[in-house]
Amino acid sequence: MNGKFWASRVVFLALLAAGLAQQAECQTPYRLTLAEAIQKGLQRNLGVLVARARVEEAEGTRERQRASLMPRSYAETPVVLQSRNLQAMGITVPIPGFPTVVGPFGTYEARVYVDQPLLDLQSYHAWRATDKQEQSRRNDYQDARDSVVRQIENLYLSAQSAAALVEAAKSRTADSEALYKLAKDRHDNGKATGVDVLRAQVQLATDRQSLLEAGNNAKQALLVLARTIGLSPGAPLELAEALRFEPVETPETGALLNSALASRSDYLSLGTQRQALVEQQKANHARYLPRFSVDANYGPIGRNFGNFPLTGAAEVSMTVDLFDRDRQGEAKEIQSRVRRVDDQMADLRLGIEQDLRGALLDLDSAAGEVAVAKQGLDLAQTELTLARDRFQEGVTDNLEVITAQDAVARAQQNYITALTRHVDAKSALARALGNTEKTYEHDLGR
Repeated sequence: MNGKFWASRVVFLALLAAGLAQQAECQTPYRLTLAEAIQKGLQRNLGVLVARARVEEAEGTRERQRASLMPRSYAETPVVLQSRNLQAMGITVPIPGFPTVVGPFGTYEARVYVDQPLLDLQSYHAWRATDKQEQSRRNDYQDARDSVVRQIENLYLSAQSAAALVEAAKSRTADSEALYKLAKDRHDNGKATGVDVLRAQVQLATDRQSLLEAGNNAKQALLVLARTIGLSPGAPLELAEALRFEPVETPETGALLNSALASRSDYLSLGTQRQALVEQQKANHARYLPRFSVDANYGPIGRNFGNFPLTGAAEVSMTVDLFDRDRQGEAKEIQSRVRRVDDQMADLRLGIEQDLRGALLDLDSAAGEVAVAKQGLDLAQTELTLARDRFQEGVTDNLEVITAQDAVARAQQNYITALTRHVDAKSALARALGNTEKTYEHDLGR
């Protein structure tokens, strides 16, 4: 009895240990890289999915318009039971009393029809317009993906910045704990006053509160990032890449502008929209031109299945619109759209140049800020070391140490802010140049 009891206890503890081990394994944070975050975001972002659906819709429109230039074939098998009025058909009955209405009689037919446009410039240019519209949709799709890359880079950067602030807060808390221990030891040895201990306690409490706040901000940043890339907000997550400084060479604006205009998907989309409108103008003009087509049919026809002779016909026809007032209204509409796209392209060109110049200014300024902030952080840490040594040697009280700790906190904040601005400026420059998705892993030292 006693042996069975202990055996069951052992089994229970083994199962409990296995369950706890599995739970601990499930709670292991997933280390997320920037590249993985971008790929997951591109797979799940609603804007990207909608833009892709519009590309597929444009493909269908192009195929439908192309069908108007291709042969069309269909078959009919009518079975007709009819009566005919000979006089209504212009046939004079030569015999008095002969009925003028003949029938009813039946006919059976199986016939294949083929239609083929030979020359239809209106349909041709309309198809070309849909082809350009499909290219425009593809450019919009790529622009949506580039925008998502930029968005996720920003969110990842925000999480990196928040994580750096947590590490800085941990470092300050550790310094405050060491200072409190030093003040307490000196007070116990009669070499410091109770005010020194109180100051150290206040500083430690302040730094612990800052650490809690920084930790919460970091978790909130991870929640937003996880939600954006389609991960469960409750899943444990940590960043695989820390915030760091990577210096880059500032390129010349003039050389970059032409490259950006050739690469920016939003600018290319407007260009292909304009090409589509030009094709629509050509199609509008072609409404006055003749259209040529060939029609043919072939098949058996007869009054019974035993007598089914084959007959057929072929014709080439020309169609010309003689009076078409709708064409003028359509021409005005298209011309107005062309002017609108021209205005949009001119404005976007200025916007791209502004984005480039602004990103270059921010990049240069942020690099300088990083250097100055790093120098300030080094000086503040040196000041803290000297103040702590002076307090430990009894030269002064710990007020100097507390003041130095505040200076270090400000210097850390300034350095992290400068680093964040520098990385953001690199991402902004990459977005301004275009092809963000293709180059985000390698461009600008990233």
